[in-house]
Amino acid sequence: MWLDGIMRQACRAWMKGRFGMSGCVFCRIAARAAPARLLYEDEQCVAFEDIHPRAPVHLLVIPRKHIPGLGADVGGEEMLLGHLLAVAARMAREKGIEQSGFRCVINTNPAAGQTVYHLHLHVMGGRVMRWPPG
Repeated sequence: MWLDGIMRQACRAWMKGRFGMSGCVFCRIAARAAPARLLYEDEQCVAFEDIHPRAPVHLLVIPRKHIPGLGADVGGEEMLLGHLLAVAARMAREKGIEQSGFRCVINTNPAAGQTVYHLHLHVMGGRVMRWPPG
């Protein structure tokens, strides 16, 4: 039941053009064509606050390059993926959650909760994170 709802949501998103670069909100944010509170940017990625935070600190780190997710062919992108993690750690330091602890999450495909099909890391902290997640 739940998975069916997620699949319908993903299909609606695809129909509205949210998949692919031209309709991708994260591509537009990276190009500064859509609003976001940017916290960091370089030639490879940008970091910004999540508009629906699930923790006191909740930000996203995204590559400028459009990659639909970890389920896509990411061969040859190891340097970029490592850079995204390094930026996530830097953002945790800058937000003051490095010592207390933070979580990095990458959702891949609908059953895992991915709703924007542009690879992104959630960096969350500022509260106790329970296990298991979800």
